[in-house]
Amino acid sequence: MRLLFIGDVVGRSGRAAILAHVGKLRKRWRLDLVVVNGENAAGGFGITEAICEEFLAAGVDAITLGNHAFDQREALVFIERQPRLIRPANYPAGTPGRGAAIVESAAGEPVLVVNLLGRVFMPPLDDPFQRIEQELAACPLGVGCKAAIVDFHAEATSEKQAFGHFVDGRVSLTVGTHTHVPSADARILPGGAGFITEVGMTGDYNSVIGMDKEEPVRRFVRRIPSGRFEPAEGAATLCAVAVETGDDGLARRIAPVRIGGALAPAEPDFWQD
Repeated sequence: MRLLFIGDVVGRSGRAAILAHVGKLRKRWRLDLVVVNGENAAGGFGITEAICEEFLAAGVDAITLGNHAFDQREALVFIERQPRLIRPANYPAGTPGRGAAIVESAAGEPVLVVNLLGRVFMPPLDDPFQRIEQELAACPLGVGCKAAIVDFHAEATSEKQAFGHFVDGRVSLTVGTHTHVPSADARILPGGAGFITEVGMTGDYNSVIGMDKEEPVRRFVRRIPSGRFEPAEGAATLCAVAVETGDDGLARRIAPVRIGGALAPAEPDFWQD
């Protein structure tokens, strides 16, 4: 199975990259499933129903979120009626929406998509390690699903890597999101799970993690806010990770993807025409 996970979409620039590239990549690489982290899609903070539907119409199969999941208050309502919008599973019981979903691939095969928040330098939530045990017990790889993707939305690289090793051999891919700067460690772990510490953002890299650089710089220099954070609106780099799985659902090949914008381009050589 051919899987593509696209990192945190930031603002209008990032949304434009999704609309411009996802459909073409699906056809060119014959992708079976595309997952996008959309928690920064609406002006850098949260996601709206209109944006969610726009992504799905463009060829995205599932959208994960993070600590900004409910920054747009309407998300508290529409997430209940959109099964392919997935918020962190370790939010407290009673939080609207779902933290995991079974999504059909292009061939109609079941793929488990789970979203979790880390706890180091992040809001205090339920234990993500305990929560993933519950999700994988309910839908084991190779039994309940043909592939399993986990978006681990976390600040600390140590926590992301520990989590990746914790689920190694039981998922197809663990993707680190949240910090917006792609790491250079896309690899297959010893147990067969694909892993990358941080996939990076889909947004304008002539910025401070996707935000227009003037206000963040002022805050670091003067130590006081002087305005709102606004997404940078230059050309976006679409950052993603591409994975091909075998019949057992484990990763066989993995590669980073970078298309457009300021970063050096990268594509999986194993899917070239």
